[in-house]
Amino acid sequence: MTAVAPVVETSLSNLKLLRRGKVRDVYEVDADRLLIVATDRISAFDSVSPTPIERKGEVLTALSRFWISKLGHIVPHHLLTTNLDEMPEPVRAHGDELRGRSMLVKRTDVFPVECVVRGYITGSGLKDYQRTGEVCGHKLPAGLRDSEKLSQSIFTPATKAETGHDENISEQQMAEIVGEDAMKTLRDVSLRLYTEASDYARTRGIIIADTKFEFGRDGNGEITLIDEVLTPDSSRFWPVDSYEVGKSQPSFDKQYVRDYLESINWNKQPPCPELPREIAEATTKRYLEAYELITGESL
Repeated sequence: MTAVAPVVETSLSNLKLLRRGKVRDVYEVDADRLLIVATDRISAFDSVSPTPIERKGEVLTALSRFWISKLGHIVPHHLLTTNLDEMPEPVRAHGDELRGRSMLVKRTDVFPVECVVRGYITGSGLKDYQRTGEVCGHKLPAGLRDSEKLSQSIFTPATKAETGHDENISEQQMAEIVGEDAMKTLRDVSLRLYTEASDYARTRGIIIADTKFEFGRDGNGEITLIDEVLTPDSSRFWPVDSYEVGKSQPSFDKQYVRDYLESINWNKQPPCPELPREIAEATTKRYLEAYELITGESL
């Protein structure tokens, strides 16, 4: 594929911009459909880096398409197409900018929670565990070490934040937000998605340590999987062949960027520092490698 310039921010004059998140720009196509554009922006510690990661948006879109197809028997999804040629003319008019990084989707009424599943103890879950012995209300055995596999995957929801920090919450707190029945359904579906995906990924040489899903209700009130699915932005991907309990793992996700920012002692207050070229290029390489390992194809 011919290299193209990174897409940092889109401006589609003939479509209404509804939301600009840390990575995605969301446009209204009509009353029933949205266009989700995955840019090459990258966020770390809740700040968007001024340095883009080339081809990142392509990887996020292609991997989401792959997983939605693979896991579609578990829960309905909102994806209509990622093929620009099948999209409405106002979208096709921006083909050079949007090709390979856009999803035409059904509109849904979005649940205001992140549905996080953890199969391993690391990240914010590890910090909560070290402080309290629990993660989101789940009491865990004493003595767990960094990156250790849990005896059973746990559902650890969080509040959603377009900016700032997501906050880990308990299942009961989630039930107070979305209702008891919806919480139970979202929990059970999330655990099933994670289990099936992680079992498959391991056969491809990748451990999915944790991931987050998002859901909404479609026009018929049916719970629907939305947004990105099992990408390096929404998941921790570790190589099976170098996995070792008790330390931070090398990864195929943006942890590489986080590690660099930690190494320069950034205070994690905006603005985020520029990334050196070698860090940005190595991150692109990791995203592409994750896609190739999982799908068995080159992007």
